Amino acid sequence: MATLLLVGAAPLLGGCVPLLVGGAAVGAAAVHDRRDSTAFIDDQQIEFAATAALDDEPGLKGRGRVSVTSYNLVALLTGQVRTEAEVALAGGVVRRLSKVRKVVNEVTIGPDINLARKSEDVLLTSRAKLALFKVEILNFDPTRVKVVTENGVVYLLGLVSVAEGDAAVAHVRYVPGVVQVVKLFEYQEPKV
Repeated sequence: MATLLLVGAAPLLGGCVPLLVGGAAVGAAAVHDRRDSTAFIDDQQIEFAATAALDDEPGLKGRGRVSVTSYNLVALLTGQVRTEAEVALAGGVVRRLSKVRKVVNEVTIGPDINLARKSEDVLLTSRAKLALFKVEILNFDPTRVKVVTENGVVYLLGLVSVAEGDAAVAHVRYVPGVVQVVKLFEYQEPKV
């Protein structure tokens, strides 16, 4: 019965097959990642801790939606709140978390985006990821680029070379529906 449940749940896991790295379970995506396993795990912990801290913050309860994506200890905040003070508060809450090296606060002021816009953003993320497979640079791995879409704006994160970053942006920029592409890459020349 347990095997049947695992087989049935496999499509829901999105290709994330756990493996042990240094005693901790991480997804198969970590194998292709240029971050070390510690940063990969720290990023996951930052996302969980930030979500919990934002949910517990009295000044933000019921006042919008803030999402946190962490890559190499850089926390990207997206979403909508009602006031500039709430934007600053969300950034401050995440900035105080241990291991957060930098906060990129892209939270906007306004009503929460509707379900149709959220669905379009999911589709844009998928299309952007597919566009990355068209990058023709030796040893470029599109799974090394993390794609986050919010209200038509596509954020690209990852440890890439300058050429890889430029090529990624060039391909994603022309995906239908993309309003803007924001590069949040950290540049590192690949080891030969």
